[in-house]
Amino acid sequence: MNTTLDRRTIGRWLAVWAASLFVLILVGGGTRLTESGLSITEWKPVSGVVPPLTDAAWQAEFGKYKEIPQYKQLNAGMTLAQFKAIFWWEFLHRLWARIVGLVFVLPLAWLWMRRRIPRAIVPRLAALGVLMGLQGAMGWYMVASGLTARVNVSQYRLAAHLSLALVIYLLAVWTADRLLRAGRDDGSGAESGATAKDGTRATDRGNAIRGTRRQRHLLGTLLALAFTTVVSGAFVAGLRAGHIYNEFPMMGAGLVPMEYGVMHPWWRDFFENPAAAQFNHRVLAIFVLFVTIAGYFRARMGAGKALKSRLNLVLVAIVIQVGLGITTLLLSVPVTMGVAHQAGALFVLTALTLSLSEAAR
Repeated sequence: MNTTLDRRTIGRWLAVWAASLFVLILVGGGTRLTESGLSITEWKPVSGVVPPLTDAAWQAEFGKYKEIPQYKQLNAGMTLAQFKAIFWWEFLHRLWARIVGLVFVLPLAWLWMRRRIPRAIVPRLAALGVLMGLQGAMGWYMVASGLTARVNVSQYRLAAHLSLALVIYLLAVWTADRLLRAGRDDGSGAESGATAKDGTRATDRGNAIRGTRRQRHLLGTLLALAFTTVVSGAFVAGLRAGHIYNEFPMMGAGLVPMEYGVMHPWWRDFFENPAAAQFNHRVLAIFVLFVTIAGYFRARMGAGKALKSRLNLVLVAIVIQVGLGITTLLLSVPVTMGVAHQAGALFVLTALTLSLSEAAR
């Protein structure tokens, strides 16, 4: 068994899988922006891969949609053609989710049968498989929240669904990056050992290790802050908060909207008040921008060439993302800009994860 080759093979597979997850998250964002998520009111894991093929089948699906509050209160009078437009978004979302599952399960089964999965990687792959199954259940749990009393899905469940998707995606990116570098550092241990024999060089090596720990702590903090900001965006989307206060930096008469802090208890304001959700997302985004710029220069101190290249990606991604966010808001969240903004968020998280992976070598 060639362990190094197997690790790289698994790394390439997980990189492809991560790319498919990236697309899935964007399709999910488009489904939310077009308010299409409740157009399919049943969960059929097997038969659901086939869309309606006859006029009678379309009428039957449309009839099911007419029974839920969203149609009765928001879309009464919708034509069949309009229903088909939102149906295809949700169908594509569910279909691509199934494809993502196959892209994970089939190569995993093939590698397992050929005994090409190193034991050290098994727990990580098992965790990804379990999380993927939980994500499917979470997706239906989210949809179910909008089928009885609400006209849309719960923003709490939407945020949970997005959070879990991001965790799975970032774990896949991290694992793929670590595995694809298998064997690249062969012989480095001997070199380090020789360096440590000299007193001065050992001290320099100790400073480098401490610097690496500082970089890991800094990048881990930036990743946590960016992750929190992205999840706060789920509450903005869930509350349709992007369709109010389409101006920047003001929100009405001031920087802080007049509706801020009106809900009781106080914590509900953060998660159920559209104006507060948008304001909090703005503040987090600007805070992360400035902290990332400061962290960029600090993390580059003593960094190697590879880490500097990845840090450059972080800086470019965060600046573009903030620009996309402001533009999306000013344009009242058109679907294309909303999806681009979500893609920008994924690029920021990806760049930070890859930078953290490099610092953790």
